[in-house]
Amino acid sequence: MNRQRTVKHFSLHRIAHPAQSRGAYTELRVVSDVEAGVISLIRVEEQVLGQYVASPLWKQETVTLFVLRDLEPLISQLDQKAALPPGGSSGLQYRPIINLYDWAKPIACHIFINQGAMEKEKYWDDYEAVKALLAHEHGHPLAECETTRAARLIEITVHPSSATNLFRRVAPTEKIREWEDKIERLINVVVEKLCLYGPREIFANDVTIQTGFADTLFYLDAENVRRAAASIETRETLLGQLRGEMEAGKVLTENGVALLMSIADMKGHLDLALEISSFYRQGKQSEAEKLERPFLDHVIAHLEPEVRDAYLSLRENYIGFPTDLTPEQLALRERQLLAILDRALRTKGVALDYRVTVSHQPPSKADSKKI
Repeated sequence: MNRQRTVKHFSLHRIAHPAQSRGAYTELRVVSDVEAGVISLIRVEEQVLGQYVASPLWKQETVTLFVLRDLEPLISQLDQKAALPPGGSSGLQYRPIINLYDWAKPIACHIFINQGAMEKEKYWDDYEAVKALLAHEHGHPLAECETTRAARLIEITVHPSSATNLFRRVAPTEKIREWEDKIERLINVVVEKLCLYGPREIFANDVTIQTGFADTLFYLDAENVRRAAASIETRETLLGQLRGEMEAGKVLTENGVALLMSIADMKGHLDLALEISSFYRQGKQSEAEKLERPFLDHVIAHLEPEVRDAYLSLRENYIGFPTDLTPEQLALRERQLLAILDRALRTKGVALDYRVTVSHQPPSKADSKKI
């Protein structure tokens, strides 16, 4: 870190493995440029690691926990080819927690806590939520399987094909192109989150639940369902803003506004299918239903029918998603996921021209896990 990012806290901790491991331990290193609140976060991380080291899947000898005001130091050092969350490096700035590790030899990992994003999401002082987030991130290396390895060979390209009734015929060509580019960027974020990275998130949730964090993960997901329901009240505000843009910019039509609203709904809510499906996958029927019922009643019921249909189709696909897929088999499953999104968007005047290809180049060993 440079002078502006002075280290305020550095400490070393040993997390003892079960007695049968004969004195084995995992070393936890903590580095922070934040003063207040770090000790409490360390205690939560020690609780999470104390549970994980008892798992037969655990292989990590060293965990480095960075608690930073923001993730600019990480973003500036990441290779351009490194796997990034949906939205690229700009999207990384909004991730509360992220785990970086060498997937080929996961004996160490680097957990980055983003104080700014944590505070914005109201997680910073909610230690049960922090526990769930940390448990999920530590689940990623343990969730490595044939499908996650295959996912690193998959490339998805998506180009929306817009109908002309999304824009006014008299609108300047360059203004239409600006909106088309924006729509394409937003759709690609949805595709990356729900298709390309979705399986990895499901499998990490699987491990999180299997390792004994079901109640903690349920707490976090229930809170996110509650927030999703609360956000429905602001939906009219977004609609008003888009209609204002429609009148002021003289580019969008009502159909264009409807499309953007559907994309916003998909981007903001469909990722809960990843969370709810994980409880179904792990036989936690009661927990899954306790999450899904209020989500359907207080969120999905207020959205367009095609978004509800997309949610239900994604959830069913995720519930049965295998962990032993070859790259070619995974490519087929990815096309099925893309077809779900395509069906939803076609009702709003956009068709997805998508390609799923399998790379023959070996993936980079450095891989970043998203939340």
